[in-house]
This record gives sequence, structure tokens and C-alpha cells, in this order.
Amino acid sequence: MENRHLLSVTVLIFLLTLIFSSSSMTVHGRALPGGWAPIINVTDPVVVDIGKFAVDEHNKQHEETLKFAKVVSGESQVVAGWNYNLTITATNGSAEDNYVAIVWDKPWEKFRQLLSFDGPI
Repeated sequence: MENRHLLSVTVLIFLLTLIFSSSSMTVHGRALPGGWAPIINVTDPVVVDIGKFAVDEHNKQHEETLKFAKVVSGESQVVAGWNYNLTITATNGSAEDNYVAIVWDKPWEKFRQLLSFDGPI
């Protein structure tokens, strides 16, 4: 009985180590669950759409009139869906500034949520 308990504990420790060590790993350029991976193509239509969503949602929440210009850089994280951490250029009148937005996206549920929007940076 004691050997089976020791084996169970060993397997549990191994699995926990595997889970926590993979939280920042990538395989073939794709993020494993919990890890952040750079977005290579910031002009990808999905990434641009998420950037526009972030600016529009920020405008609704704060009664502002920022205009989306482009996504400068970003990274994505696999969660229950994807988190996108984007640096976005937006204009406010004649001023052009960068902002950082985090958006949670679950496209199969048609769900998107702005988690944070900071700036100008």
C-alpha cells in the first residue's frame, strides 16, 4: 500500500512540474496553455480586428473618441480562448499615441472582452 501511495505522489509531482514548467514554453512558435508567444504578423485581419475592438470598447467605456490606426506589436496567450496583449497606435484629434490593450477572445462563442486599456504610453 505504501508503494502505491509513493507512486501516486511521484506522478502528481511530475505532472505539476510539467504543468508549471510549460506555462511559458512554446512549441513550433505556438504558445502552450498559459504561455505568451509573440504575434509575428500584426497585420493579420484577426489581430487588426481585435485592436479595433479594443479601441471601440475603450471609447464606449470612457466616452472618448480615439481612432484606431494600427497594431504595432503584440503577443497572444492560450487560455479558455486567447488573450491578446497588443500595443496599438490610435489618434485623438491630431495627436497620435500608443496604448496597451489586453483582450480576451473566444471566437467560437462570439465572445470578446476588453480586460485592460492603458495609455498613452
